[in-house]
Amino acid sequence: MKSFDVAVIGGGLLGCFTARSLCRYELKTLLIERQEDVCRGISRANSAIVYPGYDNKPGSLKAQMTVRANAYFDRLCDELDVEFIRRGSLLLSYDEDCDRVLEKKLRHGLENGVPELCIVSGEKAMELEPKLSTMPRTALYCPGTGTVNPWQLGIAAYENALQNGCEAMLGTSVLGIEKSNDSYIIKTEGEEISCKAVINCAGLYADKVREMLFPPELRIYPDASDFLVFDKCAPRPEMILFEERPKGKALTLVPTVEGNLLLESSLRELESADFAFKAERRAELVAQARAITDTVSEDNIIRSFGAVRPNLRYVKKVGNEYVPCDKDISSFALDRPEPGFLSLMGIKTPGLSCANELGIYAAKTMADYLSAGENKAFEPKRRGISRINKLSKQEREALISAEPDYADIICLCEGISRAEIKQAIARGAKDVEGVKRRLGTSMGACQGSRCNYAISKMLEVEK
Repeated sequence: MKSFDVAVIGGGLLGCFTARSLCRYELKTLLIERQEDVCRGISRANSAIVYPGYDNKPGSLKAQMTVRANAYFDRLCDELDVEFIRRGSLLLSYDEDCDRVLEKKLRHGLENGVPELCIVSGEKAMELEPKLSTMPRTALYCPGTGTVNPWQLGIAAYENALQNGCEAMLGTSVLGIEKSNDSYIIKTEGEEISCKAVINCAGLYADKVREMLFPPELRIYPDASDFLVFDKCAPRPEMILFEERPKGKALTLVPTVEGNLLLESSLRELESADFAFKAERRAELVAQARAITDTVSEDNIIRSFGAVRPNLRYVKKVGNEYVPCDKDISSFALDRPEPGFLSLMGIKTPGLSCANELGIYAAKTMADYLSAGENKAFEPKRRGISRINKLSKQEREALISAEPDYADIICLCEGISRAEIKQAIARGAKDVEGVKRRLGTSMGACQGSRCNYAISKMLEVEK
């Protein structure tokens, strides 16, 4: 039986950042993920927004973490060698009721310490974002809102954790957890693991992991949203656009770091357990988006997908069943039923923004519990794969001279070379999807019809 100080269950964004932060301490750390690669669950589908913190209740932990995380994001992405762009955002209001919502969010944002936040007129909003098709009444302007590739960020944190000594068990399902004196015994389909502390970052399954040891108190009740991705060759707004409606935020439009426009719908009920997107939603969403910016066209859609959000609610026992209480939990649930067991449950928006902050919190909590000292050898910097399409002509020529495989472009849409794909495989990509998450292959207009076969043949050779 292998022994560790801390086991992190779940290799999504939260699990990867928690594992990385644990490496800052003298702790033997293990990351357990049921899939064959990290960031393949709910981390794979989100709006890619780094929020500023005006949506959160003043004084709440979520508000504090969001504002702190946003301020640190440039440095974080520099450490992990991941692209991050502060696009700035406009929250658009089209009626008097929504004007009042914007005023409330302005007050909250200023109280939370969000910098440069202000309400602008409709005319000023059109000036800030000329591709708006309809002038709003007012808009809440925040220059600090940003965007990042969520998969590449999570994978970078994972690679940095491994670089600092974290061990990983991928493709490993947790079947049960037992308490044995001062240790936890984690049962998998293979071996058993002994550890002094457990951090539960299992995403949609975090409640089930918690209930392996404790009676039900919190359960996850997911809802969903839909996404459309537009060709990067199509025109798009330059700013992140949120549409405020009387029932809350409706559409979100995000110009991503890759240059595509990403459209996210308002929330809907989850109709199945997968990320399914119904084709009939396409025209409806495009029509809604054209009321905001007429750059949107159904002809330019290259991908559609659905995403699941893990809403958390307290439950109570009624008869032989547990039923949800009336109120949803809007803040982060950092559940610690006993000192050695911590669950990060129901972490939704702004979970991407706060993944590093939540990881820091979880790691410090367990380091204090285990009286662990600082790891003075911790290296926060991780170097990404050199990207040929990001270099100048002179830099490309030098790179190709040193490594000729950089001249062999496999993904024509995104300009990704054989050399980059080989490095992604060497770093842990086990299938075409893993290469895609690390590099962005098959993300262009052809959606992999030209490159996926070549990549699959490379995987056969390189693995």
